[in-house]
Amino acid sequence: MLDLYYWTTPNGHKITMYLEETGLAYALKPVNISRGDQFAPEFLAIAPNNRIPAIVDHAPAMEGGPLALFESGAILLYLADKTGHLIPADPRTRWQCIQWLFWQMAGLGPMAGQNHHFGSYAEPIPYAIDRYVNETGRLYAVLDRQLRGREFIVGDYSIADIACYPWVQPERQRQNIDEFPDLARWKAAIAARPATQRAYAIAKTVNVKPAVSDEESRKILFGQGKHTVR
Repeated sequence: MLDLYYWTTPNGHKITMYLEETGLAYALKPVNISRGDQFAPEFLAIAPNNRIPAIVDHAPAMEGGPLALFESGAILLYLADKTGHLIPADPRTRWQCIQWLFWQMAGLGPMAGQNHHFGSYAEPIPYAIDRYVNETGRLYAVLDRQLRGREFIVGDYSIADIACYPWVQPERQRQNIDEFPDLARWKAAIAARPATQRAYAIAKTVNVKPAVSDEESRKILFGQGKHTVR
């Protein structure tokens, strides 16, 4: 049994998508990041970076008792190795999958996240908006090119696809998805998967409010610094 510490963000969706695809048993532990639950001592003991998602695996395939992990990419890779599902068995293709997982963690996620912030939450700064909208478009183009002639990022559906999917939000990111036909096809195929639909249905039962719904949530989410590390 896994405990999944979760909130309804792109990084949170990655893990519910994986778990719903594979049928692993898990207990959902909501962490309301707009309310400050991520600073609770019991959560920080699992995720010292005070970010979701995090897991506790109570039956890891190793000695030493339960295993706690944070960082969505590390969690996806751990679960894929644990189950043998949604990661290629061929070593060369496996490393292609891992490199695209890292690409999402280092590029698509952070750049799209800044796109969200400056486009939706900050006072308008044209340079910042243009910077992150343009970089998001570049990353869309990279992924669109990779998907030419492929159903999924490295052939079969994998953790690379799961990692990238929640971060491709063209309307929110000021992108015209019609300019990226292979990306559009890929996104529609993943959206149609029953496991994806279950994962996003779970999100609606956990949280129906925007992450930033009032001044207090804005302060919690955007007012962090060295003083908030406990």
